[in-house]
Amino acid sequence: MRSFLPVLIIFVVASLLFCLAPASAWAQQLECNPCSYAFGNVAVGASSTYSIELTNTGSAALSITYKSRGGSTVFWFGTFTLPVEVKAGASLELPVIFKPTASGSFTAVMTLKSTAENSPLSIDFSGTGVVKGSAAPALGVTPATLSFGSVTVGSSASLQATLTASNTAVTISSDASTSSEFVLSGLTLPATIAAGKSVAVTIQFTPNASGAASGQAGFTSNATGSPTVAKLTGTGVAQSSNYVSLSWAAASGSPVGYNVFRGTAKAGPFDQINTALNASTSYTDDTVVAGTTYYYVTTAVNAEGAESAYSNVAEAVVPN
Repeated sequence: MRSFLPVLIIFVVASLLFCLAPASAWAQQLECNPCSYAFGNVAVGASSTYSIELTNTGSAALSITYKSRGGSTVFWFGTFTLPVEVKAGASLELPVIFKPTASGSFTAVMTLKSTAENSPLSIDFSGTGVVKGSAAPALGVTPATLSFGSVTVGSSASLQATLTASNTAVTISSDASTSSEFVLSGLTLPATIAAGKSVAVTIQFTPNASGAASGQAGFTSNATGSPTVAKLTGTGVAQSSNYVSLSWAAASGSPVGYNVFRGTAKAGPFDQINTALNASTSYTDDTVVAGTTYYYVTTAVNAEGAESAYSNVAEAVVPN
């Protein structure tokens, strides 16, 4: 997967204190958020997509090995290549598409088998097909959850979400965040999205204190079920005295996150130091020892779980 190789470019020496959530009692536990979803009315022949957040809440990596659909065939899996490994504490998105071929109500159950203790995991879906032209406007947001990972207090990380209109054009009249730590940008309001078209919105996370942070981004429109909501999560980490701050250029190929590796020799070996997939293009290593020289590389991970080769090697010298 060398086509989406990240390039590691910046180092700053300082310090950081991580705030880690306690591990689950289960070694491997796969959770869904939400575990059921109603698509509402969708015009016959049109389609609507929604992404379910899957999280390994256990303390060890798990592997999703099998997927199946029960119920109506108008529900499909989006791009979700198996097998895929989910590291402890990491999340990924499961896209599901509803494309009714006739009027009426439809239901389906999507099932995932994995190495988790609670396998299999079942997710319920429903939707209604309506005559084209009679369907109410619908607005979807992908991904449904944006996870920013760990960000140093006072620094910022940005992620993009995609808003898609279905059935008819949708006019967004306002947007807002429930937390001042998450700021929305990129939309000039009011904004009208034609049916079947999408626009991007940028959300920036700037933690003002250490610890877990959460919120919601809401988009008010003329769509059914307004406001359309995306869940936002991140962790603020406070500075101390010695740390290495890493930053790199975004990889091509639309990666969903990055892994960070460290060694004490330029040729390796390198050990992964992030405990969950890093959503931003920066990372702070607070486990450094004064007077030591470290070498870092990163890899990019795409939506199918494929991981790139190592980036270039970057060196950081921690002062005494």
